[in-house]
Amino acid sequence: MTAMGIDPRGLTEDDLLRELRHLHQTRTDTFLHGSDDALARHTSRTNELESEYLRRHPERHVEPGRLREGARER
Repeated sequence: MTAMGIDPRGLTEDDLLRELRHLHQTRTDTFLHGSDDALARHTSRTNELESEYLRRHPERHVEPGRLREGARER
């Protein structure tokens, strides 16, 4: 376990994705209305889960339009 929450390495793929989606959905509310501690914890937990996702999927698909070159073309 991390300081708060299950160690991301112990999550199934479905659980990891569910947790990431939830954190992304609650980010704005936490940013606008959460305490400094809540925002710091939200940020650190997001980083933990995103790092685990990237560790599992180093070759994930990246949309060409999300790259610098693709943005220039728009």
